[in-house]
Amino acid sequence: EMVRVFACISTEMVEQTRQNHNTSPVMTAALGRLLTAGSLMGLMMKNPTDLLTLEIGGAGPGGGLLVTATSDGYVKGYPKVSDVILPPKNGKLDVGGAFVPGILRVIKDMGLKEPYNSTVALQSGEIAEDLTYYFATSEQIPSSVGLGVLMNKDNTVKVAGGFILQLMPFADDKTLETLENNIKILPPVTDMLSDGLSPEDIIGRLFDGLETTIHETMPIGLRCDCGKERITKALMTLPKSDIEEMINDGKPVEVRCQFCCRKYDFPYEHVPSKAMFQYRRAFYRNDGERYKKYLEDVKSGNKKMHADTLYPYDIVESCLALPADPEQRKILDI
Repeated sequence: EMVRVFACISTEMVEQTRQNHNTSPVMTAALGRLLTAGSLMGLMMKNPTDLLTLEIGGAGPGGGLLVTATSDGYVKGYPKVSDVILPPKNGKLDVGGAFVPGILRVIKDMGLKEPYNSTVALQSGEIAEDLTYYFATSEQIPSSVGLGVLMNKDNTVKVAGGFILQLMPFADDKTLETLENNIKILPPVTDMLSDGLSPEDIIGRLFDGLETTIHETMPIGLRCDCGKERITKALMTLPKSDIEEMINDGKPVEVRCQFCCRKYDFPYEHVPSKAMFQYRRAFYRNDGERYKKYLEDVKSGNKKMHADTLYPYDIVESCLALPADPEQRKILDI
């Protein structure tokens, strides 16, 4: 093979992400482009367990974007800032203005000792041009990247999609010349999608005058692997100030997934026991009646305590004020 190309329509997943994060048009376009690229680049990875991360970091008002993708083309992502409003630039959404100056970071976890990690400066902040630059400089693969998100007047997503075309080492001059000419006259991605073109049609435009073979078609979409167990573990990593702020509200702890925005409520019986033990004074101080009733229910057997992370030395250490010495902990564990 002298050339390979991946193309997709991502309208549905970009619109769902817009709804999840309530993004402004500029941020919808930015995150939508990066999600689309993530799906296409994820499909380039070889092993089922490979994981791709695309990160945009910028000094502009958008702050940054984060997208992760699996090798079957499913993605999740979020913006650091959802509601950036910028004036149009040349009659179009000013995606670059939301981030430039900034960086694009690509991380590929392929099960090796260390993940592949490459960072390049943003060339325009428009995502497609920045990825084209990344492929050329970091992977030394001549590429053409086309990404687009078109909004309706009510700020919903009308169409979204894109393609990534790459030259393989044995591409001949005639093929290269034909591709260059086709890309020069290729309409914007959103124009082609608005006209009803499919991914196969877009590939046909790119390869006009060349023989092509469609090797595989597969679905893409959003997929978040969050869950109550995963969120429970995340609670233990929060700073003390954040935990106490949640306690001070006098309500069940609520945690929201950054990627899909799903909310998880944690009544006392689902709060990890180590957090329950560590912040017991704050629970008494700010939610005393409900906390006492919960402890009474635990004592009577009506409710259970989430006791998978509290160890004997936590309790003994608190009672005896023992130092946190590893050797002493070993003895206490026995």
